[in-house]
Amino acid sequence: MTRDYAFRVRLDAPYDEALTRVKGSLKAEGFGVLTEVDVKATFEAKLGVEFRPYGILGACNPPLSHRALSRELDAGLVLPCNVVVYEDGDGTEVAIADPEIIVQTLNKPDLAEIARDAREKLQRVAASLRDEGG
Repeated sequence: MTRDYAFRVRLDAPYDEALTRVKGSLKAEGFGVLTEVDVKATFEAKLGVEFRPYGILGACNPPLSHRALSRELDAGLVLPCNVVVYEDGDGTEVAIADPEIIVQTLNKPDLAEIARDAREKLQRVAASLRDEGG
């Protein structure tokens, strides 16, 4: 059985509000946002094209990242954890990359436990967003 590569949550909230909620939920689980890409603004500036509000967040949990990089320097290839937030109709979609699936691409079994820990934290992020009323 193949597992989906992301946890998905639909929020009945405008994009800016949803983005703020996602960042708050990440922070509550010990993740900071290292990078934030405003895809809409980038496409407008670089390509002159319109695009829906769409953000890519690079979320990092320092203790988990330290454990991973201490075991395997190539773990940086799958760090930080990506979270996308985008406007979709009258709501906002959130997709959080599943660290266990992503780490499998490295074929490094010694990272499995760390990926599992990260997965549990990110599943709680998704659950907290659902619990806030979608």
